[in-house]
Amino acid sequence: MKTFNILLSSIDDVKNFVNIVNKYNFDVDLTSGRYVVDAKSIMGIFSLDLSKPIRVDVHSENAEAFIEEMKPFMS
Repeated sequence: MKTFNILLSSIDDVKNFVNIVNKYNFDVDLTSGRYVVDAKSIMGIFSLDLSKPIRVDVHSENAEAFIEEMKPFMS
């Protein structure tokens, strides 16, 4: 499992993030405080506090391409 933080500061950031995550067939979770949501769920993401960095947990060992695509969102 790989873990890093991202910041989604606009609605467009959230849409772009979800589009990227949905291209991959492994699970990705987002954690904000005590809440954990599926990163492929746009409604779940909007339930989080987007003013703070969000932890991303990637449930795959072969996630290098995914992590490279996440660089614009990393905080």
